[in-house]
Amino acid sequence: MDGCCFSRFQDKPKLLKARNRPVRALAISSQKADGAIQVGILGASGYTGVELIRFIANHPYFGISLMTADRKAGQSIASVFPHLITRDLPDLVAVKDADFSNVDAVFCCLPHGTTQEIIKGLPSRLKIVDLSADFRLRDVNDYNEWYGQPHKASELQNEAVYGLTEIYRNKIQSARLVANPGCYPTTILLPLVPLLKARLIGLQDILIVSNSGVSGAGRSAKEANLYTEVSEGIFSYGITRHRHVPEIEQELSDAANSKVTVSFTPTLMPMSRGMQSTINVQLAPGVSVVDLKQHLKGFYEKEEFVVVLPDDQAPHTKYVQGSNGCHINVFPDRIPGRAIIISVIDNLVKGASGQALQNLNLMMGIPENTGLSCMPLFP
Repeated sequence: MDGCCFSRFQDKPKLLKARNRPVRALAISSQKADGAIQVGILGASGYTGVELIRFIANHPYFGISLMTADRKAGQSIASVFPHLITRDLPDLVAVKDADFSNVDAVFCCLPHGTTQEIIKGLPSRLKIVDLSADFRLRDVNDYNEWYGQPHKASELQNEAVYGLTEIYRNKIQSARLVANPGCYPTTILLPLVPLLKARLIGLQDILIVSNSGVSGAGRSAKEANLYTEVSEGIFSYGITRHRHVPEIEQELSDAANSKVTVSFTPTLMPMSRGMQSTINVQLAPGVSVVDLKQHLKGFYEKEEFVVVLPDDQAPHTKYVQGSNGCHINVFPDRIPGRAIIISVIDNLVKGASGQALQNLNLMMGIPENTGLSCMPLFP
């Protein structure tokens, strides 16, 4: 279904107030529109899959006609996620048995390495948002190096658009295949890309420590993710070799138009969801911390989901939990000439399913905030 068919949904926009400024949004009802876009979710039994179900349940233009989960094939979604018992949703099927004849678009929530051949075999008419890492790295040699296996759909890699919505909005609108960013890269790139493009920070000595909730490791049963292994402690992992490093450096290098190498250390926190990145950067000559903050405020002034916090308010993962928001602030370091940037998101929403839905909205010609303007969950 062509996104241009949905231009009629944009006939009567209204201006809403958001953070004391006008934001163009759409007045929508809770009813699904006639001729709703039918969506398939591949890998619906994982955390990112169920988050997509949560958001699409309140989306006026999207309906779910297909859900796959190979290990849960034949089961109802309510048997996998009992909180969905009131929802009228199709039963889960194996990917090999999936019927795409009544599907207009697909969210692919499968593990990396399994996605390439599946997407290569999908009907070419489908719009696709891939939440795995399989199409994020433009150089397939980088994929081979960091993921330890050759890319099996290199011909599609040139077609894929990196889906950091606020940065690549125009490219996403016309894309057929979007590579949804990783959660860590999202928290890091949203503040750093505008600053590098404006040449306000140095290309060297970018130090990043990121903290993630355990849901970032997925829903599969793993000894390292057991409650007794994770609770009452924190630990770093993937030190110097985390697979999000080439994705981060690829996008920062593009923004700077020069090679950028970062120091990145991810840490697992004893919480279900949420992510914070603390980024230490060198100021460019003649640039102040105030300049960084003012540039970010101007860059994101008209964005609904990215907020630069006032004064010295520290971002907190609790204040974005369950929402598609990203909160950012900038602070002076005690070391002269350096700044500390803190960025927080919900790793399952802006770091995965929320941004994926934001991207598919754009691809289908629908206002990108549709189905996503929910308040954060608190406490």
